[in-house]
Amino acid sequence: MRRTLRVAAYAVVVRDGQLLLARSRDENGVAEWVLPGGGMEHGEDPYDTVRRELEEETGYLVEVTGFLGVDSSRHTLTGRFRRPVDHHALRLIYEARVAGGELRHEIGGSTELAAWQPLDAVPGLVRIDLIDTALRLWRERPAEGHLKAALG
Repeated sequence: MRRTLRVAAYAVVVRDGQLLLARSRDENGVAEWVLPGGGMEHGEDPYDTVRRELEEETGYLVEVTGFLGVDSSRHTLTGRFRRPVDHHALRLIYEARVAGGELRHEIGGSTELAAWQPLDAVPGLVRIDLIDTALRLWRERPAEGHLKAALG
């Protein structure tokens, strides 16, 4: 089985009780909210990745204010010719604040909309799991940068 590794960097940006999110479409065309950020380019520092991706997806220039932690997931995906691929995603989660720029939507990229969402409305949004993980890291701030599995 072929194996792949994707490393990406994302940011939690909270201002006035609202979370900055982007919206994209899943493989079935369903709109879902995502955390702004994305994949590292070869040779790129993840700190630079998160700043570049935030500007591309939201129009904002951000200042990284902290490192919140790591989210690691592994899935079997369908690859070329329907062959299974063992895919490992390593996602670095930062905290950032808006330092300039203006909110705008990405054109021709992986997202279609950028918007501020009230923190208390996030649980009701159609969203990817990474948002919940990132918000837990932001709220709990575990010293080791890793969340313990929820019991139950």
